[in-house]
Amino acid sequence: MMYANIGQTNCSLSETERVYSVDSTQNFSGLAQQYELGRPAYAEKFIDTLYSKYGFGQESVIADIGSGTGKLAKQLLDRGSFVYCVEPNADMRNAAADTLEGYEKLRIVDGAAAETGLDRQSVDFVTTAQAFHWFDPELFKRECRRILRREGTVFLIWNIRDRSDEINQLSFEIYSEFCPDFKGFGGGIQKDDKRIQQFFDSRYEYLEFPHPLFYNRAQFISRSLSGSYSLKPGDKRYEEYIEALASLYDKYEKDHILEIANKTVVYIGTVSQIRENES
Repeated sequence: MMYANIGQTNCSLSETERVYSVDSTQNFSGLAQQYELGRPAYAEKFIDTLYSKYGFGQESVIADIGSGTGKLAKQLLDRGSFVYCVEPNADMRNAAADTLEGYEKLRIVDGAAAETGLDRQSVDFVTTAQAFHWFDPELFKRECRRILRREGTVFLIWNIRDRSDEINQLSFEIYSEFCPDFKGFGGGIQKDDKRIQQFFDSRYEYLEFPHPLFYNRAQFISRSLSGSYSLKPGDKRYEEYIEALASLYDKYEKDHILEIANKTVVYIGTVSQIRENES
């Protein structure tokens, strides 16, 4: 594993554009441990599909943007691909360095969606898992155009909890009651969200894969605490919030395991190549 301090790209961002990118990068500071314990990986059938249908392989170079602690990156590295983990939050990068230590085809990069720091036309695929809802779609599109090789593909990925499931409905109620910043599961992203349509110019493929999650008590609590919206120790009603989560777990667990209905969803498309005067 290596860190890559590649530096700034040639893209020049306005102060407004920088504020959009920088503010959200701090939302996960101090949450890396909870994130690593509570956040799941992605459906193995989805990973299989990337390698059987969409051209991923051991020679592929992938930029995983907003890579967090490396949940998706690990699954790609395990298949032998080369992965740039591009992550703006230092706590998350440090956790990824610990988790992914030993992978020779890994580079961890201090970069963001609008300014990855990667070279022009240097990657075959761009992935972003559980992160696109934090991005400015137009700035991210511009950066994808810049770093992707011709015909490169972008994959917008989420684990989305099934709202028809009673446990998820009750979790939603708890988050809505206690967490003022809660906007909905998946950062409030909706199926065929207008931001996704804007990014792909309404031309994309949608796939979903069943991916039920299984948590012990500590993992379930950590999953909740890993959300950027979650209350933190010292916040008003924090103890009441934890008690509500624990009560939900205790009501529905079976043999000390709680099953949560969930699916991995992905939007797949290309972005037209950047014009020379934007490079």
